[in-house]
Amino acid sequence: MTKRSGFWPVLALTAALAGPALAEGETADTVVATVNGTKITLGHMIALRESLPPEYQQLPDDVLFKGIYEQLIQQEVLAQSVKDLTPRAKATIENDRRGLVSGIAIDGIVKEAVTDAALQAAYDARFKDAKPQTEYNAAHILVETEEEAKAIKAELDAGADFAELAKAKSTDTGSGANGGNLGWFGLGMMVKPFEDAVVAAKVGEVTGPVQSEFGWHLILVKETRVAEKPTLDQMRDELAAEVENKAISARVEELTKGATVTREGEALDPALLKKAELID
Repeated sequence: MTKRSGFWPVLALTAALAGPALAEGETADTVVATVNGTKITLGHMIALRESLPPEYQQLPDDVLFKGIYEQLIQQEVLAQSVKDLTPRAKATIENDRRGLVSGIAIDGIVKEAVTDAALQAAYDARFKDAKPQTEYNAAHILVETEEEAKAIKAELDAGADFAELAKAKSTDTGSGANGGNLGWFGLGMMVKPFEDAVVAAKVGEVTGPVQSEFGWHLILVKETRVAEKPTLDQMRDELAAEVENKAISARVEELTKGATVTREGEALDPALLKKAELID
């Protein structure tokens, strides 16, 4: 039911029309209409309803039933009037079917793979032997040249306030507005030269200038702490994604190895993808 079809106004015109009463025992295969021998089923109607935007799904049942009912009949009449599909239409239909069915396969893989036992195993693999990690609460002042950094360092050594200089002179305006504060972070979250300087720094002393790809930093490590190991519940979504990806990749590899696949297109010019006229 696309806006392009022009049929959605029928919903507004049928608010007073009740859909046909359904007897108990209806199934997805229950035929609700037949167009030149082609059956439209209750399953078709339910599937179409589920694909609608929320604002349509909230319509009264009788209005929605009538709209979907007429929509499917009208679509089938129109579809049967087209005798020759263009290469573009055929390719789109095949791609849509391939995408839908492969999505069903992926859903099955994920449902089977993502279990409490699998999540626990993934959690243990990541954290069972993990050593405690240090986190750092730091601030910085970032400038373009080493000379600027040295000049600011001299001001700090003479007693200037780090936060005020960060607000006034740091080119990292996001942290600068906060007095240079970067908050808490762990290893791997900052570029390597910056991280190395933070790890080596003494708490409460300004380190630098330190050069990174962003410029020259003056760094103030305010405090450190030992990070607590996250719980399984905290990591559940991330671990689930990890388990999913591994399971899907393994299944795809298994299926591909068992399939007869020829790759005639590997030698083609990639620019052919831009030749839309080939499927017109």
